[in-house]
Amino acid sequence: MLITISGPAGSGKSTVASALAEELGYDHISGGDIFRSLADERGLTPLELNKLAEENDEIDRDLDRRLRELARERDELVLESRLAGWMAGEYADFRVWLSAPLSVRAERIADRESKGAEVARTETKARGNSEALRYEEYYGIDIEDLSIYDLALNTARLSPAGVLEVIRTTIGAYDPDDDEGKVPIEGIRYEF
Repeated sequence: MLITISGPAGSGKSTVASALAEELGYDHISGGDIFRSLADERGLTPLELNKLAEENDEIDRDLDRRLRELARERDELVLESRLAGWMAGEYADFRVWLSAPLSVRAERIADRESKGAEVARTETKARGNSEALRYEEYYGIDIEDLSIYDLALNTARLSPAGVLEVIRTTIGAYDPDDDEGKVPIEGIRYEF
């Protein structure tokens, strides 16, 4: 089974995806880790790399191409990134969207990255806006469209263990014989 975990920065994607993969005995691949590695390799912050990606579309396209290839080629995988559900497309067996209010996400990022909450809020908002514009321009993806997801959760309402329990329970209740069809991904331009 290929499971995607998507959502904005600070939504808890990495925490939940890692725990879910461990419980299922699956591999976990994070687009965020790949992106942060790309930033580190260039001596940039993720925000700076995001700004550079606004001028050089190969940064996003390389990451997205890799995510799509992994989805096509792998099984028993938890694939996690902002666009994992979209990039995995028809290959995903189950697509999950995690979110939380900006203030909560900014606090989480501030704690994780040892920076002030207001700085984290400003950066997170700018990063989200920048990414949304690029997703629309590159692929025709409206990141606000959650219709492709099988499950969407506000992670501010539950502990990480609670979020994991909801996902685990939902996936555990899934029976392919009862599946009447996932929402198809249509109109997306996978142009890498």
